[in-house]
Amino acid sequence: MSIDVITFGCRLNTYESEVMKQHAQNAGLADTLIFNTCAVTAEAEAQARQAIRRARREHPDKRIVVTGCAAQIAPEKFASMDEVDVVLGNEEKMQGGEWLNPSLRAQRSNPALSPKSWIATSPSAPRNDEWGTEKIRVNDIMSVKETAAHLVASFDGKARAFVQVQNGCNHRCTFCIIPFGRGNSRSVPIGEIAAQCRALVDAGYNEIVFTGVDISDYGKDLPGAPTLGQMMRRVLALVPELKRLRLSSIDAVEVDDDLYRLIAEEPRLMPHLHVSLQAGDDMVLKRMKRRHLRADIIEFCEKIRMLRPQVAFGADIIAGFPTETDAMFENTLKLVDEVGLTYLHVFPYSARQGTPAARMPQVPKEVRKARAAQLRAAGAKQLAQYLSGLVGSTQQIVVEQDGLSGHSEGFAPVKLAQPAPVGSLQTVRIASADATHGYAA
Repeated sequence: MSIDVITFGCRLNTYESEVMKQHAQNAGLADTLIFNTCAVTAEAEAQARQAIRRARREHPDKRIVVTGCAAQIAPEKFASMDEVDVVLGNEEKMQGGEWLNPSLRAQRSNPALSPKSWIATSPSAPRNDEWGTEKIRVNDIMSVKETAAHLVASFDGKARAFVQVQNGCNHRCTFCIIPFGRGNSRSVPIGEIAAQCRALVDAGYNEIVFTGVDISDYGKDLPGAPTLGQMMRRVLALVPELKRLRLSSIDAVEVDDDLYRLIAEEPRLMPHLHVSLQAGDDMVLKRMKRRHLRADIIEFCEKIRMLRPQVAFGADIIAGFPTETDAMFENTLKLVDEVGLTYLHVFPYSARQGTPAARMPQVPKEVRKARAAQLRAAGAKQLAQYLSGLVGSTQQIVVEQDGLSGHSEGFAPVKLAQPAPVGSLQTVRIASADATHGYAA
């Protein structure tokens, strides 16, 4: 008798998976598999479908609920799978009432029950047969105007906790389908974020990650329009016991003065910034409809290093965007070394139906794959250099699930000399390093 959540994609999905698990447990459900899908690439969606089919073969009597961005964008595609019992939208999955209907507790193996009857009916939803038995429960995500905080007491098997501070995106990059899965940008009020952080600190978490779809856009929809930096400064003041705060991904040109001051002055803000870069060539960036140019990224990284010399940068990069020439790609590849991007998330371009980029002249798949490999090699070289530079230094790490490894303040992966409690902070000296890890003495 269990509830298992299989999570694909981003840190926001990790946070939301814990919320869904709590909702399902509170509703008294059992023998349920929840797939929280990702839509950032076509491959991510295909991986979810493969996992669903495999899960049905291995667990024929469990009910399968599919949700997440891929389910929000293409609910009919998942509902048409015989393996799937219920499809929930991104807004519905976060509402406890969607999981409350007693009929959802029925066993899948009961032939008297139609799979379509297992979906919960929200107490606020219309009470009629069509609504109550509909296999697809997905609303118009663009109609959602607010994002509420959900008090998550713990994250199973996680050394650090995640807090959603924002959801959705107001921008329309030509390659991206995510706004249609998440809706427009909406922010969680500061007081609710602080309350969530307080609860997690009280539960024993030493590190919290602020996550969202476009957290750099934080606060524009709230009274007074607080910025991301202002919100973080307030939360750190309200929760002084929080030892480490980390950001997920940021847009470099949207960083406000308060955040710059925090980077310079606040030791509890970790010196690790993951930049939503996507490309390092101006023409590609314009065709992507990004908000920055190549020079903006160079200026941003230089400014941050002046404020916090020990900072480490990560970046998301798309390889083989439509119309990308060899020369354009070389500009992106060279940027990795120019600004020292230590942690790369590289994605070969994946055409998403309904996006402008999908209608542009496409780069051959084998070229995309080769360029992605070059970028990953450049990132691996930067990581090896970064880790080598840590040898002889003292680092504070948060211990991961295995008890034998952890991540430093700059997110360097470190192997421990002896086991330590999961989630604890350990101060160690880095005695040696290889291409992927530092090793504590």
